[in-house]
Amino acid sequence: MNGVLIPHTPIAVDFWSLRRAGTARLFFLSHMHSDHTVGLSSTWARPLYCSPITAHLLHRHLQVSKQWIQPLEIGESHVLPLDEIGRETMTVTLLDANHCPGSVMFLFEGYFGTILYTGDFRYTPSMLKEPALTLGKQIHTLYLDNTNCNPALVLPSRQEAAHQIVQLIRKHPQHNIKIGLYSLGKESLLEQLALEFQTWVVLSPRRLELVQLLGLADVFTVEEKAGRIHAVDHMEICHSNMLRWNQTHPTIAILPTSRKIHSSHPDIHVIPYSDHSSYSELCAFVAALKPCQVVPIVSRQPCGGFQDSLSPRISMPLIPDSVQQYMSSSSRKPSFLWLLERRLKRPRTQGVVFESPEESADQSQADRDSKKTQKEKLSPWPAYLEKQPSHHPLQTKKQLFPDLYSKEWNEAVPFCESQKRVTMLTAPLGFSVPLRSTDEEFISLKTREEIGLGSPLVPLGDDDGGPEATENQSAWMGHGSPLSHSSKGTPLLASEFRGLALKYLLTPVNFFQAGYSSRSFDQQVEKYHKPC
Repeated sequence: MNGVLIPHTPIAVDFWSLRRAGTARLFFLSHMHSDHTVGLSSTWARPLYCSPITAHLLHRHLQVSKQWIQPLEIGESHVLPLDEIGRETMTVTLLDANHCPGSVMFLFEGYFGTILYTGDFRYTPSMLKEPALTLGKQIHTLYLDNTNCNPALVLPSRQEAAHQIVQLIRKHPQHNIKIGLYSLGKESLLEQLALEFQTWVVLSPRRLELVQLLGLADVFTVEEKAGRIHAVDHMEICHSNMLRWNQTHPTIAILPTSRKIHSSHPDIHVIPYSDHSSYSELCAFVAALKPCQVVPIVSRQPCGGFQDSLSPRISMPLIPDSVQQYMSSSSRKPSFLWLLERRLKRPRTQGVVFESPEESADQSQADRDSKKTQKEKLSPWPAYLEKQPSHHPLQTKKQLFPDLYSKEWNEAVPFCESQKRVTMLTAPLGFSVPLRSTDEEFISLKTREEIGLGSPLVPLGDDDGGPEATENQSAWMGHGSPLSHSSKGTPLLASEFRGLALKYLLTPVNFFQAGYSSRSFDQQVEKYHKPC
């Protein structure tokens, strides 16, 4: 786990263990890689700050509730309270970390001085031109990504490493290419290879959704036989899979990583393409900032050699009283009034009461008859349904809405083996299901323009499908979509399952292939190879 509790502050970054969080009250997420989200799940119930793209992925893949996710625009300064009365505040600025989609660095400014938390990042000189870092601010504490902080580990730039990959692929013109990746990152490398070799890159549906969100070139597909470059999970690059792939077609595999990996097959090639800063880049970054102290983020990795680049350390200022109260507020024991109110709501214990067995039996039967009569009067369900206690929800709906459950409708309703976990609801005729989930609300108009996301596939509207949904039924999947027409009705998933399952499990594969033969592919390749 790579996370930190910043001492003498209520700030926690990439730290999700509430038992060990102590006095932390403000939580920040730098990016969505799994080693920075340990302990973060759908049960998280505290405000969390991150970039808009990370907010989208966080809700989509970890199902964290939107009410707790607070997306902050990159490059802008945001003022956040440090207490419950608004007396103390801090300014936080998000900076592009050049690591993976949505990854950011956090610049905190407040009573504690100025703190820069890099998270995972790949240094470029352009970072020093950020307005937040060009105002002559003294960085008091620098939390540094020390993944590659080893003088003996010499890494090429990403441009040089990408050139090595291109040269390797050119040496195997008749081979399929398997590129082993983590679930997030190196999408720009895939785009470069697709344009360089004028071939489609085959992705999983999950990664295809991501590249569409990022607004990359239209060079990606889920059709297995569409192109010779395939992005696969890095765990799939192994000896047994290499044997299987080469039985059908000559294949080489590439692992773009700076980690030391033993190659189990002669056709597995490890290229030092890294999304972490090299040792020389770290030295240049620290020398330019001249912080008072450097704190490593990765505890098990070395972090040294920066002593000559540090400024004199300053004493830590006192924590304001209002901030101290805020940091200790939720760790207090329940107040006396709260305990008293809870105690009064408890039913009083009656002790042991002896009654006549005959009188008790008569009274119990009278009570049951009375309750049964009252229930029949109040129940909205038909009496014959009330007498069938163990019906499955789908069977009950068939009896209530027989017209909606024709043979064609039943075939259109996907069902899960675990019938207790997934509840399928039905949409009345005239209603459509917005395929676009509400987590795209995290992407502001400004961010959508910057990443080139463009207009949405479906119109924005109420999640529950109001009048706007009935008027736009034909626009459910966009114009010309194979799912834009429905004669019987549309299956509606419960809101917590309306994410990737709805978009991909209910969508025919030919929908993803819609752009496979688009003319834009040739246009983009021509633009890429056009001399400047």
